[in-house]
Parts: sequence; C-alpha cells; structure tokens
Amino acid sequence: MMDASRCPCTPQWNLDRPFLTGNFHQEEKSTSVLPESKGNSVDICLESEKPIGCYNASLQEMIVIDDLLSALTGIDGRYISIKKSGGGEDSFSFHVDGSMDLALQESAKRIFPLCKSYLLINQFVESRSQFKSGLVNHAFAAALRALLLDYQAMVAQLEHQFRLGRLSIQGLWFYCQPMMGSMQALSIVIKKASAYNFVGSAVLNLLQSQAKLMAGNYLVRSLLEKMIDSANSAYLGILERWVYEGLIDDPHDEFFIAENKSLQKESLTQDYDAMYWRQRYSLKDDIPSFLANSAETILTTGKYLNVMRECGHTVQVPALENSKLTSFGSNDHYLECIKSAYDFASGELLNLMKDKYDLIGKLRSIKHYLLLDQGDFLVHFMDIARDELAKTPNEISVEKLQSLLDIALRSTAAAADPLHEDVTCSVDSCSLLKRLSTLKDLQTGETVAETEEPLSITGVETFSVNYKVQWPLSLVISRKALTKYQLIFRFLFHCKHVHRQLCAAWQVHQGARTRDRHGTAISTSSILCRNMLKFINSLLHYLTFEVLEPNWHVMHNKLENAKSIDEVIQYHDFFMEKCLKECSLLSPILLKLEKLKLVCLQYAAATQWLMNSIEVPEDTDHPSYESCKVLLKLRKPSKKPNSPTQESSVIQCVLKFEREFTSELQSLRPI
Repeated sequence: MMDASRCPCTPQWNLDRPFLTGNFHQEEKSTSVLPESKGNSVDICLESEKPIGCYNASLQEMIVIDDLLSALTGIDGRYISIKKSGGGEDSFSFHVDGSMDLALQESAKRIFPLCKSYLLINQFVESRSQFKSGLVNHAFAAALRALLLDYQAMVAQLEHQFRLGRLSIQGLWFYCQPMMGSMQALSIVIKKASAYNFVGSAVLNLLQSQAKLMAGNYLVRSLLEKMIDSANSAYLGILERWVYEGLIDDPHDEFFIAENKSLQKESLTQDYDAMYWRQRYSLKDDIPSFLANSAETILTTGKYLNVMRECGHTVQVPALENSKLTSFGSNDHYLECIKSAYDFASGELLNLMKDKYDLIGKLRSIKHYLLLDQGDFLVHFMDIARDELAKTPNEISVEKLQSLLDIALRSTAAAADPLHEDVTCSVDSCSLLKRLSTLKDLQTGETVAETEEPLSITGVETFSVNYKVQWPLSLVISRKALTKYQLIFRFLFHCKHVHRQLCAAWQVHQGARTRDRHGTAISTSSILCRNMLKFINSLLHYLTFEVLEPNWHVMHNKLENAKSIDEVIQYHDFFMEKCLKECSLLSPILLKLEKLKLVCLQYAAATQWLMNSIEVPEDTDHPSYESCKVLLKLRKPSKKPNSPTQESSVIQCVLKFEREFTSELQSLRPI
C-alpha cells in the first residue's frame, strides 16, 4: 500500500461529525430521547419508555416492522437497538425488548443478518473510499455503493407499502430473502478484506475464491462476478498501460510487477553479476489468480517495450477498440489481447536488435577478434608487442599495448571491418586458472579452484582483448558474456604463443641440423620438438574446428529463427557455456594442458642453451637464425634447467624433457 505520508489527509470535520458517516449508531446515547413516530396508515401513539409488551399483538407487529425498516438502514428503532460489541469494527449486535411477543422476536432475528450485512458493507464503503486504500478498493467500494442504492430503494419501497398498510412481518421477510444471500456473501468478503487489510490483487483473489464457492447459487455468483468486473476495471487499466506502453502507472503499489529503479542499464557493461534484465522488473507474490498463467508473458511484454523506449524508439502496441483490456471483465478474451501484445513487442524488439543495431554482425565481429576466427592481426600484434608482453602485468603499459593493437588492426585484413574500432586491449592481474576460480557461477572443478598462482607471470598469460558494446546489445552481450569470451581468448592466445615458440625452436633445429653429423643430440631434440608441435597443433585444431566453429554455426542458425530476445539470450548463453565446457576450461583437464604448455615453453627456451653447447658454425649470423633466437627469449621458464655443459650431457637433458612431456601427455587419456 502507498506510504501514508503521501496520502491526502481525511478532513477533520469527517471525524468530528460522525453522523455524516453513517456510523452514528455506534455512539452512546447520553439521554433517552423518544424518536419521532413514523406511523403507518393508522397513527401510533406510544407512551415514552413503555415496554412493547403492553401493546396488543397487531400493534406490536406494526412497531416491530417500523423498527426493522430503520434497522435495515443502520438506524436504531424504538425497541430494536444496534450496538457495537467487542473490539472489532465489524462486531455489531442487535437487541430487542424482552417483553416483545416471542413470534415477533423470532421473525425479527431472521432479518438481523441482513441488517448486519448492510452495516458491514456501508462501513467498508466509507473506509475503503479513502485515497490510501488503492484503486481496486476504490472501484470495489463504488460498485458496493451502487448496490446499496438499490438496497436502499428496496427499503424505501417496503416503507411505502408499510405506510399504505400492505406490509406484514411475514411479507417483510419474504421481500428480504432474495437480498439475504447476496448481502451475506459480500459481508464474508468484506470481513476478510478488512481483517487482513487486503489491497490490489488480494482483493481480486478474494472475490474470485468467493465466487467459486457460490457456484451453485446463480444469483449470488452473478452478483459477485459483477463486483469482480468492477474491481478488475481499475486493475486492468494499470495492466493495459503496461502491456501496451510498457509503463507502470501504479500510484498505490497494487500491480503485481515491481520496478527496481536502482538497477541501471549501464551495469550490464560494467558488472559481471549485473541483474538488470532479471530484477529491474520482477513479479511479486500477490498475482491475481486469473492472470497467474499469463504473468510471465505480461512481465516480458512490458520489459520489451521498456527496452525500446530506452533506445529512444517510440512504440506502442496497436490496440483496437475491441481489444482494450478495460472493455471486458471475466471474458477470457483478455488473454488473447495479452498474447497479441506480446507477439508485437517481441517481434518489434527483435527486428530492432537485428536490423538497426546489427546483433548478428556484432556477434560475428566478436567471433573474429575474441575467438580468433581471423587471426592475421594477432600474428602481427604478437610480433610488434613482443617486448611489452614479456613484462609483468604491473610493468605493462596498457596505453602502449592499445596503440600497438590499433597498428596491427589497421595494417591487416581487419582494417576492412568497420567494427574493428570497438576492439580494445586489457591486462588482467592474475593467471587464467586464478581468474576461473574467482568466477563463482562457473562450475569449475575443485582442482582448478584450488590452483595456486604462479610466482611470476607475464603479459602473455594475462593479456586479453575487450569489446565495446552499447545498449541495447548489452542485454545479449553483457559483461558476463564478454568475460567468458575473454577466458576463451586467453586460452587460445596462450596456445598461439606456445605454438610460435615451438615453431621458432623448430627453425633453430633446422638451421643447426648440419652440426650434428652423428644424429645424437640434435636429432633427438628435433623429434621432441616435432611431437610438441604436433600436440599444440592438434589442440588448436580441436579448439577452433571441433568446438568453436560447430557451436557457432548451431547458435547462428538458432538466432536466425529466434522469436524473442529472451530466446536470443538463452541461445547465446548456452553457446558460451558449451564452448567453455568443451574447451576444457571448466574441467580438471585444464591443469594438465597448462602443465603440458609449460613443459613446451621450458623446452623452447632451453633450446638456446642446447645450441650454445654445440660449436657454432660460421653461418650462425644468418638473419633467420638470429630472429629465431630472439623469439625464444620471449618466454623464459619459471625454473631454469641445468646447463647441459655443466651437469649432464645434451642428450640427457632432452630425454628429461621428453619423459616429462610424455608423462603429462599420457595422463590425459583417462580423462
């Protein structure tokens, strides 16, 4: 309910003069005043404070009928009084003179429930007409007020018949019976609504449940359905603005959709755990029963319209005159209108994302740069950024890396892509394994989560690229999705780096092959280098051609046939999760792959000591040979192997690397 501080105050005169509210029967009478005689066709002259039992039976009947007509409108009679009993607002008691004829007492008591129902309904109408009670209660109270007008007209007609001398106590009971069931059913609803202070959806659900209970009584059920239609009109007015315009016009906080204004769309590109799309608009617990099955559809429809409005795209669901939600009540046609509004909003937003904002083109561009679909720019970048990437993360200049990345993009085939300017570089502060362990929503293995950070890491292990994404594409390509793309990029980038180092080592072997005429050290080392290259090539082929490409094509086909933006988000998230899983980033096998890559890097770096242990021929100043040696200095091993010239022979050192590599490679088989 709306905050009381924001509600208009009830005028003081409404409290000081209770006779204007109809609640004067609750006031204690300070003096006994004889009410003015209404009389009938025969003037009734009664003595003050004389018991009714002093009169004959016919006169008693006329007096009782006169008092009952007053009680039916909540007014005390001569011998029938109305008092408030107990502490509740709906506790009323009726008292009759004890000297009254017993038959008349019983007849009067049969009519008292109708009198009490009138009092309850009248009091509910007065209390729920206040501003703070909400639109549904206002509409319900207005419908009850119209019903009370018909009820009061009936009492007036009965009084007219009484004045003409045509109404007996049995006749009064006969005419009251048709209203008895309806008024009692409404009083039950009102008691519950007042006891629990129901507003909005709770009132509608209460009316619906009571109507179902009265399914066997056609008249009562019809009356309750009319009350439901009247109360629904206000609620459906709020619903209509939401599903047709995407606006919550709910001053009393009655609607079943809540808006969290603290969540901004900018968080989608900044916060990994951004909850904007799921929690900016959310369902409350008190949903009207007749809308329960369509609640999610209604929520989604308004969310789609809101996204388009946030984009500056003015759109309103075309609503024909016969499609207005407020133009019908319990008719199920409103479900068709909601479905039609959903289809329109869903199609309009999807077309906007695909056509104006080129969602598919953006995803394809991300595939080029973060999934290395077109990696020619990366080769050039790794060449010119070699020295900068060899530094520790704290020593790296991100600005310098960005300028080098821009040069690589502009000097390769990526320059033809108009979206290449959205690519930026970033340097993480920890290794890939450590970053995976910090992302709690990813179901990584316990072994991966417990991995310790290496003592020294360089830019090769922490470098990544970022991608600029604007609203509304950030709904699909959120910070969380980009982070997952970056995890895959870092894994691929490091594999590419290992591949380059091994290729450089292989070139050194080919250049020095003539120096080992007996085929001992160099030949053994060449075989190991070739096996390592075969492993890293197989790994890159698996990642790109057996994981990323097939899954990308499956997602692309699904996106082309998607019917809503929620389906697009679902397909894209599924693609990311499947790629992470099949790339072994969420599996303990990642540790073994990292160890294998580390052995390869250590071997590639140790190759220069292998070359130094052998007599250098005259042609070692060849440019290709020197360039290969420079490449090998990019990544130094975390633990420098013993020099073969000091501790062991070259062949023993190579065999040591071979045993370690073979052992790690064979450990992959059971997984």
